[in-house]
Amino acid sequence: MFTRCCIGLLLLSLLPVAIAARTTPPRDAVRHGVRPDTILLRAAELTVGLPCDSAYLRRRDSVRCHDSLRLRAEERNRRLYDSIRSKTTRRAVPRMLYRMLFVNPQLDTTTIGRVTDESRRFERYSGRRIGEVSIVREPVFDSGGNWLERTGNKLHVMTRERVLRRDLLFGAGDTIAPELLVRNLQLLRSRAYVSDATLELTPDPHDTTRVTVTLRTRDSWTISADGALHGEGRTMAGLSDANILGTGNRLSVATHFSRNDFGYGGNIVAYDVPNLFGTFYKANLSAGRDFYNSELRIGVSKEFILPTDYEAGMAYDNVKAKYYLVDRDTTDLVKSKRFDLWAGRSRYIPSIRSSVFLTARYGFARFLRRPYVSKRYNPAFHDTDDALLGLGLYREKFYTTNMIYGFGTREYLATGYRAEVTGGYSWREFGEDIYLGLSYKVGGFTRAGYLMGGFALGSFIDAATGEWTQSAVDVDLRWFSPLYVWRRSHIRQFMALNYTQGWNRLEGSDEVLRFTARDGLSMLKEDIMGTNRMVLNTETVFFTPYQPLGFRVALFGFADFGLLGRDANVFRNSFYSTFGFGVRLRNERLVFSTIQLRLGVAVGKGGWGDCRYFQASNGTRLEQYRYLPQRPEIVRFR
Repeated sequence: MFTRCCIGLLLLSLLPVAIAARTTPPRDAVRHGVRPDTILLRAAELTVGLPCDSAYLRRRDSVRCHDSLRLRAEERNRRLYDSIRSKTTRRAVPRMLYRMLFVNPQLDTTTIGRVTDESRRFERYSGRRIGEVSIVREPVFDSGGNWLERTGNKLHVMTRERVLRRDLLFGAGDTIAPELLVRNLQLLRSRAYVSDATLELTPDPHDTTRVTVTLRTRDSWTISADGALHGEGRTMAGLSDANILGTGNRLSVATHFSRNDFGYGGNIVAYDVPNLFGTFYKANLSAGRDFYNSELRIGVSKEFILPTDYEAGMAYDNVKAKYYLVDRDTTDLVKSKRFDLWAGRSRYIPSIRSSVFLTARYGFARFLRRPYVSKRYNPAFHDTDDALLGLGLYREKFYTTNMIYGFGTREYLATGYRAEVTGGYSWREFGEDIYLGLSYKVGGFTRAGYLMGGFALGSFIDAATGEWTQSAVDVDLRWFSPLYVWRRSHIRQFMALNYTQGWNRLEGSDEVLRFTARDGLSMLKEDIMGTNRMVLNTETVFFTPYQPLGFRVALFGFADFGLLGRDANVFRNSFYSTFGFGVRLRNERLVFSTIQLRLGVAVGKGGWGDCRYFQASNGTRLEQYRYLPQRPEIVRFR
């Protein structure tokens, strides 16, 4: 009976997919100047006066009562905030409070839910030469704001023009390539110091073969504070600036102390450079200590950006930290040194509209302090030297949409695929192994929504005996629906299925699976182990039209189902489920990011399970999908 109830809950979570609602197509076709989802109305047929003879209206944008109600609600909110602003500008203290709590609203940059190929905006200029490239920088706040806003702009160091220019993938004299411009916009908007970026192309009036390109950017407010409470009374307080002195570099300092006796625990300082000298290499350095933990991390890397490109990188870690040993349910202090060196090359092949790539990696791990190890116990703490090679094909293209991770701001999602074969050799402390792996991932927009699927399969082979060891397979499926319209709300359904299984695994830590934050049950606190795991996460999000005091409100319900154990048949393993609901709040005028509150319960075969009944956070469980090749990896088993 309990299993039937769980199946019923699963079917209920899929109901929004079957609702007969209007969906947003991935693209629009234009014939004879009229889109297929538009109707032609004469001005005489309308009840409102128009300064023209005719007008085109989209069916989903037709005149509706709820649209007028929404506009009236937005007008009331605007008048409310204007009133608050006018009253708080009269005295210094209210002005300061207003400046701390409110920021200028950011308007939606795309049509709600529509998937757009932004490269089409630039297609008419394809093949022309780029003449002058100019950059227009805008401050964080409007220059015509109140005294506090003007003071904030004076305190904020604007991103230097040379910093923005070095992030450009094109220059004067280059040929316009629409896909390259879109890729560059996505790169610019991924920078922490840029809140928005647009490209404007203007034909040269004196030379029809040349185009003037104008980049417009708006800075982000990049100074932030951080804090955390850890076990044993350890406390962290930090301060960071992601655009120190307008260089685009990030500096962060974290101080650690004991909240029991306010004893000093140490500092950790980190410095990150997103684009080193305009080479598109990222560099990072962090060093310091936290009570018994200490770290020294140095890294320099460049990833694939263009279809024909190269990647390279180096990373060195010297870390001492407590490590949770799953099999013993305890923690132990581990000190290790790791070094990684990798490189790769890709080349675009027009006939298949894909890039072929070859990557190579060498790395070693040395442990200065560790738990007990043997040939078949705790392989995660063995001293190793690994050499890996990867060969494959990939393709990636960006589309613009919204109401996926945000509440209306412009979002970029990649479509494409990546197929890769991996092989290598491992010199281990207790022997030598050959490694073989295979992975494939593909995703894109369909009429049923965005669908991404992939798998990774890998295994070690003992070079002396030919025995297959530490074999693993990881399957990942993710989907979200088009944006459905139900009365005044917009609805989107999300689903994720993950299946991980291991064979011929050894013993000790990292040789068993658990429910994790990424592949697990969001509210479950039970500590379960196994070698075979399957998790289904579902979430239904209602983007409501209500804006109380300017807050955008999204309601969501979730249901997670998991199977975990050591039986090869995953359906014979222990079953757990969590389900509940929550709310996300966002006000574009407020400095604070999205606030998320969740309530839930957990159940298992034996009834109610140990659960985190309430969670408050500022993040969602979704993540961006990318198909870029990376350094060769051993298949994930965790």
